[in-house]
Amino acid sequence: VIRPGFQRACVAAACTVAARCPGRGVGDRSQSGASYRPICGPKVGGPTEMLRGMYLTRNGNLQRRHTMKEAKDMKNKLGIFRRRSESPGAPPAGKADKMMKSFKPTSEEALKWGESLEKLLVHKYGLAVFQAFLRTEFSEENLEFWLACEDFKKVKSQSKMASKAKKIFAEYIAIQACKEVNLDSYTREHTKDNLQSVTRGCFDLAQKRIFGLMEKDSYPRFLRSDLYLDLINQKKMSPPL
Repeated sequence: VIRPGFQRACVAAACTVAARCPGRGVGDRSQSGASYRPICGPKVGGPTEMLRGMYLTRNGNLQRRHTMKEAKDMKNKLGIFRRRSESPGAPPAGKADKMMKSFKPTSEEALKWGESLEKLLVHKYGLAVFQAFLRTEFSEENLEFWLACEDFKKVKSQSKMASKAKKIFAEYIAIQACKEVNLDSYTREHTKDNLQSVTRGCFDLAQKRIFGLMEKDSYPRFLRSDLYLDLINQKKMSPPL
C-alpha cells in the first residue's frame, strides 16, 4: 500500500524534474550514485505516469529501477556482429564480411582494452560496447561529455567554438543540467570562467576529472561485465573446409 505522503512526495519530485527538463522523463542516478541524469525520451502522460518503475531513495531522490530486460536487449544488439559472423548462410567474402572484420575485435584485441581506458576508447567497437554497457546502468552522461569535449577540440571556427562551448556547458556542467556530470565546485567555476574567452582547452580540466571518474568507477565494472567477458572468451571459429 502506497502511503499518501509518499505518493505526494513522488509526484512533487516528478513535477520538478518535468519542469526543469521539458520533454524528458524522470531523472535517476547511476548505480555508483556519481551524477544526476534524467532519462531522455518523450514525455508520456502526467507525473503519475512518469512514476512508473521509480522509487524514492533515502535522501529524497527519485531513482529508476533497472530491468534485466533492458540490459539483455542491449547485449543482444551488440551480439549482432557475432551472430552474423557465425551464421552458416553468411556470404564468404562479401561487403558485409569486410565491414564485420573491420568492427568485430578478436579476443586478443578485446584483452588490450583491459590494459587502460585509453585503449578502450580509441577502438571503435570498444567504445560502442562501453557506451552500451553504460546505458544498461543509465550512467552514460560521463562518456557523452568526454566525447563532446573531443569533438569540441576539432572545431576550427571561433564563432562555432563559442556556441558549442556554451551548449556543452549548459547540457553537462551547469547546476541542474539535464545531463549534469559530477564535478567539484572548483572545476565547475574554472570551466565557467573559461567561457569568457573560449579556447580549445577550456574543457580540459573538466574532461580530465570525468575521465578519472570513469577510470576508477565505470571502467572496472565494465571489465567485469558479461559484455566484455563474452568478447575475451569468444571461441575461435574453425576455418572453412
